Amino acid sequence: MTGNEQKNAIPAGKEAALSGRNKLAAAGILAGILAVLALLFYGMVLLLGNKAPANDASLDETLHYTYFAKTAPNGMKLHVLRTKPVYVTLEAIHDNVTLAKKVGINGGFFYGNQLLSIGIVNGLPVNAQIGKFGAGDENVKYARGTLVWDGAADRLSVQIASRASELKVKDHTRFWAQGGISMSLGDDAGWAEQAMKENAPFPGEDRLRSAAVYEEDGQLYLIVSETKGSLALFREAIISSVGDGKLADGIFLDGDGSSQLLSKEASLPGDNRPVVQMLRIVK
Repeated sequence: MTGNEQKNAIPAGKEAALSGRNKLAAAGILAGILAVLALLFYGMVLLLGNKAPANDASLDETLHYTYFAKTAPNGMKLHVLRTKPVYVTLEAIHDNVTLAKKVGINGGFFYGNQLLSIGIVNGLPVNAQIGKFGAGDENVKYARGTLVWDGAADRLSVQIASRASELKVKDHTRFWAQGGISMSLGDDAGWAEQAMKENAPFPGEDRLRSAAVYEEDGQLYLIVSETKGSLALFREAIISSVGDGKLADGIFLDGDGSSQLLSKEASLPGDNRPVVQMLRIVK
């Protein structure tokens, strides 16, 4: 062995140690790469899961409604779904309307998972079995304006009731009823007093608002505001901008962050909170 070879020679023990360290380093790098790939794969799964629809309904499905948006003379911007009550149902979703992937708007008042407004379809509450608190068979604590579609008569009305059993329809197996607060569209002088009797929440504060109103010929308008306003401003905006002066009556629905709408044309999530129940366009 030459002198240079002697200088460059590595003892067998040290060579083995270096080889072991190289293997450990390589294994560490490989483990790091695999961990990064695993995280990327997990992220892709989550992303695809978030994009997947929450149910089988498709927003591309042809439904019987017309969407329009209007800014009222008082400045409130309204988003409106115009339809017929035969194409509407009530449904418990326990989610934000925009995430439920179902066309419609938010429904009645709630607390946690309990529905505090009447929500009835064909005689059955939408949120639980009859008699269970929060099921949807009563307007809790107050007799309140309830929008009722009598399927046998194909007629809408607003009835003030505490319990679903008080509602008057021709056939209790063919109707739906949505509780809210009376809008009293035919009583400009007394509507505010009636709303107070029904304990309308925060009537004078600037809040997001929602409502369901109808014409005598059966046209139904589901309305959510994009801008905030008092109950009086919202009512005024609806009268001036919806129905061409033909509105018969309607109800205020839950408001503030619960004011939510989804259609192919618009998505209004409120403050992104989940709601218990919605008015859904299904046909």
